[in-house]
Amino acid sequence: MSDINSIFIFGAEYLYLIVMGISFIWFLAQAKPKQKEILVITCVCLPIILIAFKIASHLYYNPRPFVAEHFQPLIYHKANNGFPSHHMLLVSFISAIVFIFDRRFSLILWVLAFFVGISRVYVGVHHSVDILGSFLITVISITSGYFLLRYLKSRKLWIFKER
Repeated sequence: MSDINSIFIFGAEYLYLIVMGISFIWFLAQAKPKQKEILVITCVCLPIILIAFKIASHLYYNPRPFVAEHFQPLIYHKANNGFPSHHMLLVSFISAIVFIFDRRFSLILWVLAFFVGISRVYVGVHHSVDILGSFLITVISITSGYFLLRYLKSRKLWIFKER
């Protein structure tokens, strides 16, 4: 196996774990009030993104590239619907949440998310549309959740009161 294949296999199978770890360390480094806000927006956006993901996967079926084009992918994957990409959805969700609070740091996460997406295509388990779909679902869901959160904050609900 070539070195380039190994890099993309790592990106496709394991890089999302590094994104999760880095973002968790970033989260722990935040002040308590900011942590609370991060958790609230995550709790608001997570159901939105999961519902959007489920709807999208039922509205559009995209066979995985190795199924459609009859080749052996570089990593094992079930021959199910490839749209949207779970891995890309997760890393873009994390990157988008961090973007709301720390745009500079989120750029690092977005670069890693982009590499996860490219890697999933390179190893043959997703088409580009699967990756783009996950990205769009994330952006729409996070934007909706963000504006919902702003509305809830304007209503001065108990969860936003300082103690």
